[in-house]
Amino acid sequence: MIRLDKFLADAGYGTRSEVKKQLKSGIVSVNGAVCKKPEEKIDPACDVVTVAAKEVVYEAFSYYLFYKPAGCVTAKTDALHKTVMDYFPETVSKNCSPVGRLDKDTEGVLLITDDGGLNHHLMSPAHHVKKTYYAVLDREVPVSAIHQFAEGVDIGDEKKTLPAELEILPKQMQDTEALVYHANLTISEGRFHQVKRMFETVGCHVVYLKRLSLGNLSLGELNPGEYRRLSEAEVTDLRK
Repeated sequence: MIRLDKFLADAGYGTRSEVKKQLKSGIVSVNGAVCKKPEEKIDPACDVVTVAAKEVVYEAFSYYLFYKPAGCVTAKTDALHKTVMDYFPETVSKNCSPVGRLDKDTEGVLLITDDGGLNHHLMSPAHHVKKTYYAVLDREVPVSAIHQFAEGVDIGDEKKTLPAELEILPKQMQDTEALVYHANLTISEGRFHQVKRMFETVGCHVVYLKRLSLGNLSLGELNPGEYRRLSEAEVTDLRK
């Protein structure tokens, strides 16, 4: 059993005080009857709760796909910089955390959840989750890098990197008439500054980095700073 106000707050309907205002307005019903009592105890498995005639779907855990913009840090709190959790309402930021991290200047896919078990599963060195990055480089990537990355490269750690898939994209001309050298790199580890360090082994410096996908998750129609809830199928796939 759980208090009605906590149930609604956990479901993303606002803070406890905001939820109490909704209850007072009479838009919340439990099993078809209007309920204005924040302390009302309900069973999420049996009781049907609606807000403005829309059924509230209760989830034991919350899962969000976030499009991290460049310029914010991957942390719950930071005294100096804006964090990824600052983009979420207090009801989410209080309980959820980012899975893994992206550098401050890196943008793209980031998973946010309060499911500690899944977080541990995805971050475990024994569980190799594929992550694809789009990188803009300061010079042309040598074709030989495709084979080198596939074999694993020495980036200064105890072991070489695991095999990675490099796709060198066709050069593009910018409005400034400068050539853009870019590539997609898919890795299955999460070492410190791994993508940048891998490109450095072939003489290239990363000037822009964006994570396109994490496992089965991709940005889709999201814009920087936006997020969406994961579907049940997406969560199930991440657990594999």
